[in-house]
Amino acid sequence: MRVGLYGGSFNPVHEGHLQVARTAKARLGLDKVIWLVTPGNPLKEPPTDLDARLKAVESRVADPSMIVSGLEARTASRFSLDTVRILKAHYPGVRFVWIMGADNLAGFHRWRGWSEIMRQVPVAIVARPGAMLSGLSSPAARRFAHARVPVSRAKRLPLMAPPAWVFLPTPLNFASSTALRSQGPRSQGLVR
Repeated sequence: MRVGLYGGSFNPVHEGHLQVARTAKARLGLDKVIWLVTPGNPLKEPPTDLDARLKAVESRVADPSMIVSGLEARTASRFSLDTVRILKAHYPGVRFVWIMGADNLAGFHRWRGWSEIMRQVPVAIVARPGAMLSGLSSPAARRFAHARVPVSRAKRLPLMAPPAWVFLPTPLNFASSTALRSQGPRSQGLVR
């Protein structure tokens, strides 16, 4: 089984997040995508209530091949690397791929254990507005330039030994959680 791991605060979830997950699923030939809704991100402002964010993601995803999970809260996993290790230990036969937008690749080198994540699982980077150049010139992209896979081989990524990563171009979606939060609760779909 080929499973994408898509972690984030999703504070709030928006069409750009959905586009990243759908693009990775289709272009990599994934069987499932697990949305790992994090209880907190040490590099960002404290998110809103976890249960509210889980429900919001569940209501937006509406695809049986996409699973919304609060695993990190249940396992007290504070870092993505810990989550990857937990999942690989519990499901040794599953081919996991880490999914992120190019905006996260730009700051990936600030994540705890980021280079180990690259060595644990293949990584799929999906284009996001304003971050393609910064992502592709980031410390992580430069350090693992030798492991970059051409887009033409994207479907094989889940079967590759890490480190291996691919950059997936896609039409850009300009939705942004930061912009939505600055517009207030009504724009986040929290007030109906």
